[in-house]
Amino acid sequence: MYIILLYDILSDERGAYVSGKIFKTCKKYLTHIQKSSFEGNLSEANYMKLRMELNEYIRKNKDSVLVFKSRNEKWLEKDFLGMEDDKTSNFF
Repeated sequence: MYIILLYDILSDERGAYVSGKIFKTCKKYLTHIQKSSFEGNLSEANYMKLRMELNEYIRKNKDSVLVFKSRNEKWLEKDFLGMEDDKTSNFF
């Protein structure tokens, strides 16, 4: 399945620690495309591993992770606005 993952971590006393752990975990499975945005193809098993690892760090009452899933990247229409970045080359 094709995944686009976005996260938002509250900037408080532990926010930097949590954000770093979330970033490293996502980077293991997906391609980093912008600040707190990742994309990539994952098997169902790897998606479940990613979710379990993220749940170790996400503070349920402060942080959020949003995942968009599609059977295949070709079913998504993507537009890019602004300065083009090589990291977003997977978007086209």
